Amino acid sequence: MELMRRNVLYFAWLVAVVATLGSLYFSEIRGFIPCELCWYQRILMYPLSLLLGIAAFYDEHSIKKYVLPLSILGMLVSSFHYMEQKIPGFAAIKPCTQGVPCSAQYINWFGFVTIPFLALIAFTLITVLLLVFRKK
Repeated sequence: MELMRRNVLYFAWLVAVVATLGSLYFSEIRGFIPCELCWYQRILMYPLSLLLGIAAFYDEHSIKKYVLPLSILGMLVSSFHYMEQKIPGFAAIKPCTQGVPCSAQYINWFGFVTIPFLALIAFTLITVLLLVFRKK
């Protein structure tokens, strides 16, 4: 537990980097075209990779007040996107206007793991890490 407390910024940074690389893998290697909501999630995740990396390097825990709003907002966007994919009729609330529909599911592992679900897990992990483990 003490190891986690000392290295919370590194763990949060690692989650952000894996999420960033994962999104780039899906779009650049697998050729999945991101929808509008995917782009919003990327806009919120990519800066976290940079900000948390710098904060971890300098052991700067005051960065939380800057990255938590991005992470929490990312959780909300990812949740909305996931509901749009999995709840019938929910997509009618905010239809994507052009390009790939936001209800499209490029992956559907185990019947529930989609790309927005993976983003939701990453945003949630970052938020929990930064809220639960405080530096003494």
